[in-house]
Amino acid sequence: MSRTDPPGTATSGPTALLANHFLFRDLGAEMHERLSSYAKLKTVERGTTIFSKGDPGTSLFAICNGTVQVTTLSTSGKNAVFNLIREGEIFGEIALLDGGPRTADVVAFTDCTLMVIDRRDFLPLLRSHPEMTIKLLELLCSRLRKTTEQVEDLLFLDLRSRLVKTLLRLSQMAPNGEIAISQDDLSQIVGMSREMINKQLQVWAKDQWISLGRRRIAVLQPDALARIVAED
Repeated sequence: MSRTDPPGTATSGPTALLANHFLFRDLGAEMHERLSSYAKLKTVERGTTIFSKGDPGTSLFAICNGTVQVTTLSTSGKNAVFNLIREGEIFGEIALLDGGPRTADVVAFTDCTLMVIDRRDFLPLLRSHPEMTIKLLELLCSRLRKTTEQVEDLLFLDLRSRLVKTLLRLSQMAPNGEIAISQDDLSQIVGMSREMINKQLQVWAKDQWISLGRRRIAVLQPDALARIVAED
C-alpha cells in the first residue's frame, strides 16, 4: 500500500534531506526550496514494491526515512538482493539518467517515506549544474564497485565467509552493531538457504560472537568474525 502526501510530513523533510545529501548540499537554500517545491512525498508500507524491473524510469527517489532493498528475481523464482539503501540516500538514478527502463525491483524493507522528483524537473538541474553530474557519476561508480565485489564474493568466497562479510557490512551501518533483519531476508542477500543461515548463526551465538533476537542480529565480536574472512 502507498499514498502520496503533501511535502513536509516526513520525519526528515525534503529540504533537510537536500541540505545534507552530498549531491545537493552545495546548491544553496534557494535551490533546495525550489527542488522541494517539485518533490512529492510518498509513504509506503513494508513489503510494498516501489517499482519493478522494466518499469519506465521517470523519477528519482530519496529516502526521508526507512530502508529499501534493491532486488531481482531469477528464472527459478528466487530473489537476489543487490543492496539495502537507507534514510538520507537516493535511488533510481540509472533509469533517470538514460531514460531507459528500471534495471531492478525496489521493495520497501521497512515502512518508508520517500521524496520523488520527476525526471523532467531533475535533468534541467544537471544541465545547469555540471558539478552535480560528476557527483552522480561518483555515486554510480561506488555502487558499481559494490556490485562487482558482491559478484567476486559469490565466485570466490565460501558460504560462511559471505555471511560474515554481509553481517559486518550491515552492522557498520546499524546503531550499536544491531541489524534489524530477518533470516529470510539475510538468506536472499547472501545467497544461501535460511536453514544454512540459521545453523551458522546458532554456532556464532553459542560462541557469543553475535546475539540473536526476533528480526535482530547484534554483532558482539566483529574481530572474531573478520578473522574467518581473512583465513578464507
